[in-house]
Amino acid sequence: MAQATEAAADCPFCAIVRGELDAAVVGRGEGWCAFLDRSPVFHGHVLVVPAEHHVTLADLPIDQIAVLFAAVQKISRVLPRALGADGTFVAANNVVSQSVAHLHVHVVPRKKKDGLRGFFWPRVKYAEGSLEDYRARIAAGLEES
Repeated sequence: MAQATEAAADCPFCAIVRGELDAAVVGRGEGWCAFLDRSPVFHGHVLVVPAEHHVTLADLPIDQIAVLFAAVQKISRVLPRALGADGTFVAANNVVSQSVAHLHVHVVPRKKKDGLRGFFWPRVKYAEGSLEDYRARIAAGLEES
């Protein structure tokens, strides 16, 4: 946990949570803070962060998951009404493509035919027989955890 505390001292999202760095905060609650992304996919793109410094979803203590995702759910419910959007896109990166090393969930307002197509990464197919191999490896990892 000391490592997380050291990282928190230089973390811009922790500074936003503490009120030390200016941000367009849209809401706060016990254990979370939400603010507009400075480089949004679409206007109204919100980042929801845990108040404590945790780098990835895997690092977030289990008792804080419901708190964070209740806030994500609330924001994903509000954005369509507040912005006239048709729905939302919800995503979190873990390490890869994570521009700030503090867990954050993107809640992006969406409209039909807004130009955003599918996922942001290419799709691949499983080679003959490899689907079961991947399934078994993941299932074994889940059993071990």
